[in-house]
Amino acid sequence: MADQPSTGLRPLTVARVIGVIERGGAQLSALRLSAALRSDGFVTRLYAGDATAEGIALAATFDVPVEAFARHAHLQWVPSTDFAEWLRPRLAGADLVHAHMFGAWWAAAAAVPDGVPLVATEHNAVTWPHGDYVTEARAAAPRIAAFFTHGPAARTFADSLGVPAERLFEGRSIVEGIDARPLPGLPSPRVTFAGRLHPEKGPDVLLEALAMLPDPPAMLLLGDGPLRESLTARSVALGLADRVLLPGWVRSPGSYIAGATVHVVPSREEAWSQSAVLALGLRVPVVGTAVEGLPATLAEGRGVLVPPENPEELAHAIDELLHGRGVPDPVLGRGYAERFTPERIAPYYADTYQRLTLSGAEISGVVSRN
Repeated sequence: MADQPSTGLRPLTVARVIGVIERGGAQLSALRLSAALRSDGFVTRLYAGDATAEGIALAATFDVPVEAFARHAHLQWVPSTDFAEWLRPRLAGADLVHAHMFGAWWAAAAAVPDGVPLVATEHNAVTWPHGDYVTEARAAAPRIAAFFTHGPAARTFADSLGVPAERLFEGRSIVEGIDARPLPGLPSPRVTFAGRLHPEKGPDVLLEALAMLPDPPAMLLLGDGPLRESLTARSVALGLADRVLLPGWVRSPGSYIAGATVHVVPSREEAWSQSAVLALGLRVPVVGTAVEGLPATLAEGRGVLVPPENPEELAHAIDELLHGRGVPDPVLGRGYAERFTPERIAPYYADTYQRLTLSGAEISGVVSRN
């Protein structure tokens, strides 16, 4: 992996296409990368299939303007010829196209000019919630010069499409805030969670686990989503209304996680947890579920793993850490998190972009996979 900023790079115009712009981890990953590449002269034009007002505002905080095709059309999961035709004139003049989520790279494959490299990224497991489009994905795959996969499920998916091994690369996300300081006035001790309040992230399991502790500490559920109302009601039913705080979505969760006693990632699905890595960087002990990419993140003594969907085991692990038992070595976690700073990740992608454009979209040997 390239660890130092690239030098001597010619400025490139990157058309970044994303299935949906909303407040989420995949979107933060794409926006942080766009911002980090700016110092090397890369110009990003961002095109979205779907867009929410919150997502457009989030992009603006990174000084990345968005042009959106439609709203709420599920274009992260669904192929659309109309989206492809809308993209076609917008991709003209780009040196490279990097498309995130299936609907985006399918449309980009149909619209990208000949000779312009197409890079694809899948940030999560592909579950086809709006219909099975494997046939369409397999047909588009040969146009992809490099496919970045976040987590083992996304890698298996790309393999199943017939993407050659030499075009498959580990997706890596920038994590910001590993030097954050705690906000004043936060409760201590405290347990933190950061992510969408959605069933796949498991905040409901965490709430049940908290109720099993003999003396539950304060818990911050950072984020927003469809479970917010039910989590609020359940905390009241469990007698935890004065312990559970829901600050909503926050741009910089590091200042809430810094100084926490335990950070919990109770996911049912998780390709790669940005909040887990942020907590590791802040030297906060992390408990995560043994699903998909989390065992790799918390491996080698960096964190504590428990089975998913098991509030009893989760409660036990949290209680142990609250009492100072089995606390992972914070130096290990910090060292891992430092691999995902902008200074480390931007060159990884910049070198790939440069070599693709210089070699006529030939990907072989672009970057190492260690």
